[in-house]
Amino acid sequence: MELEPSATRRSDQQPWHPQGLSAAHLPSRVTSFPVARYRFEFKVRQTIRLPDYAGSMLRGAFGHALRQLACMTRQKECAGCPLLATCPYPAIFAPPAPPAHRLQKFSQIPAPYIIEPSDWGSRVLVAGETLIFHQVLIGRALQELPLILLTWRRALARGIGAGDGTADLVRVVHCSERGDQEIHRPEVGTIATHDQGIALVGKSDDSPTSTATLRFETPLRLQQNGRALPPDRLQARTLLMALARRANLLAEFYSPSALIDDFATLSATCADIREDKNLRWLDWTRYSSRQQQKMSLGGVVGTWRLEGPLAPFAPFLQLGKWLHVGKETVFGLGRYTLTDGLPGDISAGPLRTCEHPCQLVEKQATIT
Repeated sequence: MELEPSATRRSDQQPWHPQGLSAAHLPSRVTSFPVARYRFEFKVRQTIRLPDYAGSMLRGAFGHALRQLACMTRQKECAGCPLLATCPYPAIFAPPAPPAHRLQKFSQIPAPYIIEPSDWGSRVLVAGETLIFHQVLIGRALQELPLILLTWRRALARGIGAGDGTADLVRVVHCSERGDQEIHRPEVGTIATHDQGIALVGKSDDSPTSTATLRFETPLRLQQNGRALPPDRLQARTLLMALARRANLLAEFYSPSALIDDFATLSATCADIREDKNLRWLDWTRYSSRQQQKMSLGGVVGTWRLEGPLAPFAPFLQLGKWLHVGKETVFGLGRYTLTDGLPGDISAGPLRTCEHPCQLVEKQATIT
């Protein structure tokens, strides 16, 4: 399979139109966040057996296929590879840590993708049925969309799950707050121009009290001393600061600028936020081929209602619908929907072209 660029962004092309998100409580230099969600639809060729939660299985298949396509040296380990700095495999799948960081040490930085399987529960898909899952891409991973499409085609052609079930890509759909847009079919070969980010438009409501209800659809793992916290030990501060830290780190590594200048002031705001939790623990066990053992990765699911001065956290609560929160987000854990009247909700206000360099890249490619 080959990838042939067919069109690049030029000054005479139509502007890229992202969605809008409140930026009033972010540094003025922050104007956009590069993120997009895609739905992959495959037609099953040979029976696919899905476990209770397919996030780990899909990630493993994605990683194997991506390495096959991207690795030029065929070394067993990426460490020490002369192409480490330019290879898309570690940049997407397991980004290496920076040599130093002002706030914390990293073994690796957050990956710029999230795999979102379909609903919880084991299933068997037979020939002719449809396999559907989503993937969120962030920052540099958006530039590698053609490679990522090839990767999924390779992964599902090679086989996944018990029995190595196979499937053929039918189409890829870009999913946004404004609606769905089909961007690719294998028989067509091109990737249509589409939104790849959220514009931070500076619209906000500074009312002292607002509410937000988060409905966690996959286990939320917020940890303390290496252990996931049960429902009775979770606090609004823990959740909100985890959302803020994750969004800030992803922005720092995958966009022009970090989002937060003053964590202390942000944290102090949490003292006035009230909460009402209806959460329960949900166990999930995955097998780690790297560690050759089963790992328990349970977390909490259910609803969590927040009330109070939420305006400073509105951008992070909204971004979290794409970015997830907590541990093991690459598997799709920590996914939630958001309801109620947050200040600075995604707006239908003026749209603007994102100036992030990752948007000024190839938006169409021929895939064969």
